Amino acid sequence: MRISVGSPVLTINHGRTFMVTDLNGNINPTSRQQGVFTDDTRFLSYYACYIDGKPWQRLSSTATAYYAARTYLFNPTLTTDDRTVAENELFLTISRVASEGIREELDLTNYGLEPVRFNLEIALRSDFADIFEVESQKVVRRGQLETEWVKEEKELRTLYINEDFCRHFIYRVAECNLQPHYANGRIVFEIALEPGATWHACCHYILSDKQHSRRPLELSYQEAIATGLERVQQQWEETVTVMESSQEDIARLYRQSLDDLGAMRLYDYHNFSPDIWIPAAGVPKFVTLFGRDSLIISLQNAIVHPGFAKGCLQKLAELQATEYDDWRDAEPGKILHEIRMGELATFQKIPHSPYYGAADTTALFLITLHETWKWLGDISLLHDYREAIDRGLDWFDRYGDLDSDGFQEYQKRSTAGIDNQAWKDSGDAIVYPDGSQVQAPKALCELQGYAFDARMRMAEVFEALGEGQRAAELRQKAAKLQSQFEERFWCEELGFYAFALDPDKQPVKTIASNPGHCLWSGIVRPDRAVQVGRRLLQPDMWSGWGIRTLSSDNPAYNPFSYHRGSVWPHDNGIIAMGLKRYGLTAEVAQVAEGIFDAARHFASYRIPELYGGIDRQVGAFPAPYREANVPQGWAAASVFQLLQAILGLQADAPNGLLLVDPALPDWLPDITLRQVEIGNAQVDLRFWREGEQTRWDAVVQSGQIAIERQSWQPWTPETLQLSHV
Repeated sequence: MRISVGSPVLTINHGRTFMVTDLNGNINPTSRQQGVFTDDTRFLSYYACYIDGKPWQRLSSTATAYYAARTYLFNPTLTTDDRTVAENELFLTISRVASEGIREELDLTNYGLEPVRFNLEIALRSDFADIFEVESQKVVRRGQLETEWVKEEKELRTLYINEDFCRHFIYRVAECNLQPHYANGRIVFEIALEPGATWHACCHYILSDKQHSRRPLELSYQEAIATGLERVQQQWEETVTVMESSQEDIARLYRQSLDDLGAMRLYDYHNFSPDIWIPAAGVPKFVTLFGRDSLIISLQNAIVHPGFAKGCLQKLAELQATEYDDWRDAEPGKILHEIRMGELATFQKIPHSPYYGAADTTALFLITLHETWKWLGDISLLHDYREAIDRGLDWFDRYGDLDSDGFQEYQKRSTAGIDNQAWKDSGDAIVYPDGSQVQAPKALCELQGYAFDARMRMAEVFEALGEGQRAAELRQKAAKLQSQFEERFWCEELGFYAFALDPDKQPVKTIASNPGHCLWSGIVRPDRAVQVGRRLLQPDMWSGWGIRTLSSDNPAYNPFSYHRGSVWPHDNGIIAMGLKRYGLTAEVAQVAEGIFDAARHFASYRIPELYGGIDRQVGAFPAPYREANVPQGWAAASVFQLLQAILGLQADAPNGLLLVDPALPDWLPDITLRQVEIGNAQVDLRFWREGEQTRWDAVVQSGQIAIERQSWQPWTPETLQLSHV
């Protein structure tokens, strides 16, 4: 069984530009996702192709690569001046390639026995709607639209101007042996074909604003597939870690995740080198820089390509907040949540210019910086981001802790801001045990874990920079936070940590997945970790396809909601890393198996952003959330983190070490990772089962690195003075 997510569509993308059509290759203007978009603006809102006023019929269509799609169409029965043309005599192939702009090729063939004359008509409209308005289906016309047909250039030009916000769409007939006409909103080609004859045209979609003109590459569809854009993906594949296994499903899942991550790279920043990118959060809704998503994706990619984080760190540091701004929920030192470049952000109708309403991004920035240093071994990273580190640590104390009680809390100030400012950011995500909503300010448990982890990692950074006193101060703060956390968040009667502290600083004793992130951060006391890990796998939390976001015993539970009982693969990947930290290898295997089994059911082994938390039963299958993004960055990359947890890979490139602690489950008898990059070295790692034991071997292909077996060591109050491993 192969399950598709959402309505069937064709999606192609490259960088910031993407096109979503129905399976016929047309664009429905009432759709919440279809159109041609770049920089958060829909440049083309309607597209339809006709033969003498009738729609073509679809034979088949597919996206042949992440950047290319092809649609095969045939004619309906139609009457011309000359004769009646039977159905299926004429075939039209529409081939599209996304680059900066879109290249469209139209190929017609007459398979009939007689000549034929007809009009090929293409209807186009542009609304230049902001992507937020497209999603909400509340498009407001603010500026002026002008459309003109320039016969000499064979171009349809549509201009949108609202004060200084300007967008320009050009549909150019670039290759054609006919002079097209334009009438009633349609470009018309008067076609005459002898039996067996063909006709070809090439059209360019050019998307412009005041600064940029996004034009398609001068590559045909076949050239783009054979060389061109495919080379960009091949360069990515030649750089990343390659995985081999006799478990074919997992090998395919890994390969699809690599393809998806390669397709979601944003690399059109003028100050970036060609090998530096930013991961987009997901297609089609989130083709932009997100703080939390981009950082977590970078962490997940550590074993695949540790340099993936470079672009993310660079751009987030450039945009680190420098002032206090209620509208954007910004404070000095804070890392952004999301940035948008459409009309609504330009005119401050929304605060995403950028918006800083996330309480976890600053800690995740520091965690990602440390982890990248541990994989690359490049101390210049620490010097480059020294100011960003200081500002981020200062933000914890001055702004992240709203009432100076030592805990990290959040409460929005922006009238257009997000109520919940952690990864479960839907408005109804944080609930009491009776299902009612927890009001702000809220101190979520994982925020304390992230702050603890960030301080411990930065202590190691300051040790490397020769600032031992600063390192000692950070460890002291981390130790104090851990002690307070245990005192206030631990619920003895539950054998579990509280979801959050409410505005009265009372523990919210709701069973949710969030304490699993506390395992990952290492803030959990070792003698309580087993209880926490196993509680997450009890039937009310374990769906069989992964750990639910909320217990099924909670009155607010809904397996098809966004955060109240659904399963998020990235959430499970982070939890698996936490389970591994505390030596719960059987539990790691259970979580990984659940996610991998779910992935087998989805079309092309593409894991969606989330899916329903329904029980796994005979004859059941994972049901996707109806508006889930596919592909989605941290869902695809969760595969890498699950494998990292199984293999126990830890980098310590500054000390010339790669640590392994493999525990292969019986359903994964062998796995090989090739060209793992750490420091200046590349390593091949092979793992296999012998009976109940896991064996391993390593070959250093280039550079210098030592590979050792070592279990992950959790922190204890007694070892908080030691550097983070």
